[in-house]
Amino acid sequence: MIGDAQFLPGYCVLLTDDPAVDRLTDLPRSRRLAFLADMDLVGEAVATVCARFDGAFRRVNYAILGNLDPYLHAHIHARYEWEPADLANKPVSHYPREVSSAASSLLGPQHDALRAALTAELTRLMTTSREP
Repeated sequence: MIGDAQFLPGYCVLLTDDPAVDRLTDLPRSRRLAFLADMDLVGEAVATVCARFDGAFRRVNYAILGNLDPYLHAHIHARYEWEPADLANKPVSHYPREVSSAASSLLGPQHDALRAALTAELTRLMTTSREP
């Protein structure tokens, strides 16, 4: 799902299909690998779409933390050349709350094109076999 705070446009969250799963290691290996493969697909979609939307796109950061929400989930953040120098090479969690929770960054109609492009790219990736 697209994240509710878009101060770094393209932020997505991958949720487990079982809210009782607390950590990656709670899953059998095959389901762990499936979760990580899904994280890879979301990251690829974020990279493709964000590079198309913003020429200053730099990379994708992935994080599985679980410290606040006690269920398996992954954060996928797009990173950009226009980020402040003191934050560009740090984890996204270093952004001050007044930036990360600013009303102007909250998910809304201004993100409809980005959300649609992410959905379309993810659908394309899921239906296109990348195996030889």
